Amino acid sequence: MTEIPEKEKGRKHTVAPRQHSAHSAVCVQEAEETIVELRTALGKAGITLPSLGLDPAGLAREAPCPLVELGRCSVETAARLAAVLR
Repeated sequence: MTEIPEKEKGRKHTVAPRQHSAHSAVCVQEAEETIVELRTALGKAGITLPSLGLDPAGLAREAPCPLVELGRCSVETAARLAAVLR
């Protein structure tokens, strides 16, 4: 982890809008790819999370910060998920 120089601490760092947009697009793409990987891995274990996807609230921001929504599942699915993680 990079140490922040003392003179830079407390200063706001801004990113140009074009850089912000490109960074946000990459973050969203990475999140979507991760969801596909997770859905595939869960499927191989016989687990389906019906609500698995991107959280819309994280995408509604000016600079999207994607969050993965795991959603709700049945007790049976939760038990299978716990068994796989053990």
